[in-house]
Amino acid sequence: QDQAEAAGGSLRFLDKLTSETGDVTLERGQVAEFGRLIVQLDSCRYPVDNPAADATAHLTILDGTTDTPLFKGWMLASSPALSALDHPRYDVWVLSCILPESATDPATDPATDPATDPAVAE
Repeated sequence: QDQAEAAGGSLRFLDKLTSETGDVTLERGQVAEFGRLIVQLDSCRYPVDNPAADATAHLTILDGTTDTPLFKGWMLASSPALSALDHPRYDVWVLSCILPESATDPATDPATDPATDPAVAE
């Protein structure tokens, strides 16, 4: 299955002790902090033939107290437990990739729906 590289992706964080959650959207190479975690989105890819189906992101996750990565690898949005961060306090998982406008599904795009766009009906 062919995949395309996205400009970035969306992640969700969970602090298991406080039940605090947070969502963040990062561009490739950008870093976010959540508690003691430092998360860098290295890459986000999506299937070319079905962009909304699944995101695969390469993440580097550090604990703020050390330079050794806690996690460095690929996470799948559809199967977060398959390749997960193993941390007693925090969870991180991939939600989606940032899709370019050209990758949106025309079937779900109201601008290309003949019922709402007279130009498409002609």
